[in-house]
Amino acid sequence: MPERPAALAGATMGTTWSARLALPAGCAEATARLAIQAALDKVVAQMSTWEADSDITRYNQAGPGWQALPAAFFHVLRHALMLAEDCGGAYDPTVGPLVNAWGFGPHQRAFEPPSPAAIEAARLRCGWRRVRLDEARQAAHQEGGTYLDLSSIAKGYGVDCAAMALDALGITQYLVEVGGELRARGRRPDGQPWRVAIEVPDASDDHAMALPLHECSIATSGDYRRHAGSGDARYAHTIDPRTGHPVRNPVASVTVLHPGCMQADALATALTVLGDTEGLAYARRHDLAALFILRERDAYRVVATPAFQALAYPR
Repeated sequence: MPERPAALAGATMGTTWSARLALPAGCAEATARLAIQAALDKVVAQMSTWEADSDITRYNQAGPGWQALPAAFFHVLRHALMLAEDCGGAYDPTVGPLVNAWGFGPHQRAFEPPSPAAIEAARLRCGWRRVRLDEARQAAHQEGGTYLDLSSIAKGYGVDCAAMALDALGITQYLVEVGGELRARGRRPDGQPWRVAIEVPDASDDHAMALPLHECSIATSGDYRRHAGSGDARYAHTIDPRTGHPVRNPVASVTVLHPGCMQADALATALTVLGDTEGLAYARRHDLAALFILRERDAYRVVATPAFQALAYPR
């Protein structure tokens, strides 16, 4: 029997997931849907600060000492700490107290900028060097007051987990997405490549460009969907851990192509914080496939790294 096209959807991580795929003979839609949902539910149970009984909440509320972590949580945290070190703290999984202080955490409130004292108090609890890992015991040390926030990487990891769940069912052609982060394998059921659109970062739903996605993931970070305030008092939801304040630079959005969606998700955030000059330099130095959309007065300027151009416009 030929493979059958299917479109699936569900809810997770405060957003939605979707998958377009070709079902092989003997694999029902319900089976694929349950596999994706189970994979995403596992990520939520381990890494969501919105869940009172999650593993990350348990770590955040623990007193000083070593805390054993599930394998997936440990894997994601280790990658986050490695990126934090590599980019000089522009990315930091301990930024949670600052995220909460600015009103973007799980206990959101009517927006009002925090006082300088509140920002300083939150900064004293941040710093990726506060977290030490024990590889042998799969444990992380809680210094006391450290609050992990993996929201800038867990969604991408969830996409990877959903993809692996489809792989395990023998599904080899799919495009799976969680909250706008995507991973593709194979081709569409009609034989054409999967194509994804990169939005103009103004919440208009217009597209800046579309590109084929083959055996690759794509993630975008930007402040045009989630922010607080307006006008000169408009604050991005992305916090710069180095300053304790929301990002203020010409970067409207950064899109990253990478084999792994976990990596693409975290890198998009890191490059946004680093900004147009440092971020582009970092991306080029590490041969990252990144597309920056920069604000320039009343217009946008698009800058793609050589690696992005090679993947987006293959010859």
